[in-house]
Amino acid sequence: MLWCPWMLETKGLWLSPNFRPVSVEAEREALRAWRPETLSSLDLVPPTSALFPMQDSHEDEGKDKKESCFWSPITGLMASMQMDPELAKQLFFEGATVIILNMPKGTEFGIDYNSWEVGPKFRGVKMIPPGIHFLHYSSVDKANPREVGPRMGFFLSLKQRGLTVLRWNTVQEEVDLSPAPEAEVEAMRANLPELDQFLGPYPYATLKKWISLTNFISEATMEKLQPESRQICAFSDVLPVLAMKHTKDRVEQNLPRCGTECRSYQEGLARLPEMKPRAGTEIRFSELPTQMFPAGATPAEITRHSMDLSYALETVLSKQFPCNPQDVLGELQFAFVCFLLGNVYEAFEHWKRLLNLLCRSEAAMVKHHTLYISLISILYHQLGEIPADFFVDIVSQDNFLTSTLQVFFSSACSIAVDATLRKKAEKFQAHLTKKFRWDFASEPEDCAPVVVELPEGIETG
Repeated sequence: MLWCPWMLETKGLWLSPNFRPVSVEAEREALRAWRPETLSSLDLVPPTSALFPMQDSHEDEGKDKKESCFWSPITGLMASMQMDPELAKQLFFEGATVIILNMPKGTEFGIDYNSWEVGPKFRGVKMIPPGIHFLHYSSVDKANPREVGPRMGFFLSLKQRGLTVLRWNTVQEEVDLSPAPEAEVEAMRANLPELDQFLGPYPYATLKKWISLTNFISEATMEKLQPESRQICAFSDVLPVLAMKHTKDRVEQNLPRCGTECRSYQEGLARLPEMKPRAGTEIRFSELPTQMFPAGATPAEITRHSMDLSYALETVLSKQFPCNPQDVLGELQFAFVCFLLGNVYEAFEHWKRLLNLLCRSEAAMVKHHTLYISLISILYHQLGEIPADFFVDIVSQDNFLTSTLQVFFSSACSIAVDATLRKKAEKFQAHLTKKFRWDFASEPEDCAPVVVELPEGIETG
């Protein structure tokens, strides 16, 4: 499982002894970010636990505190957040609720930018702002609680006052995403006041950050990209392309017997079985071109399209995002969230490839200046979540991001580029230089002569 240091910092939001409850003003500002209309007065009053949702009931007095919490006592700092009663009332009735039945005690569970260890009373999360959310979890070995399984997660598009009912599958050790019968959902809805004491409140302290990382992910984008199974796993569920269960199968493929010693490292790699993701488990990212120039291009055209990737980008936009080119930004954010919170390395690789395509398309910046203005805002928030040296290649010591953005800033400073985009790019460059001490002043390597491999059959003039 890919476990990154900044993810520990994310969990540290609740583990840190320096934690301070969010202010009422901040809560109201977060609420304004999602509520569809100004809520004036509500005749109904939510249960007391909606105002102070983590208080123990009288029947639990005298019991060990760990047995009466939704979350573990360490991560249960959320309990200390005192919420303005009027605001809590609005959130209780206007927010969405996700119920997850039978999730085992000790499971690592999270929603969006927060994660906790659940307690025995946990039944779900309430007061969730409508929109796209990512719920993630890791099962824990009952015999050895320190043994944590790979992270799994799924996206949900939640509606105002919506109720989603899910169950824990004890056999598969995962959340069963099959829709609950309508009758059961309505019964749960009628029973919400009684269930309220078992529901943890959505932590609004990180709502702004979550919105900044996902504001271009629409419900359509979510449905298009998520696996058919809807489960996103840090470890890909793979199967061999060729089963080769018997020795004769290996002989037919000209492979040595399993007991034969490898004579070299390369031979060992070559003898590893070719694997493919299990059907329905792969994130359905858009296919990005490997050939950056049109068929039949001349050597001069091949060179031009290899330096400016606008042709390849326009191909992707026209095929994958014909209705709205800005939807490509939703895919960029989706990939980033899957990596940052879902620990999916393949998502990180797709994010890099897509970003490289966007940043090296000079002509497209002139045509799609609005898209690129939004891209800068997205990168501003994304790069705030990653250590400065994360993109440095361990072997070559080259920084993928600085070299890619160097080309982007060079193109964005062109006279032909929209003035608003140009000014925003200049400010973003100055911000990165100050924060990460990245040098964008030296000439990018891409300005050096480019060696382009021509397709077979094409000769230079």
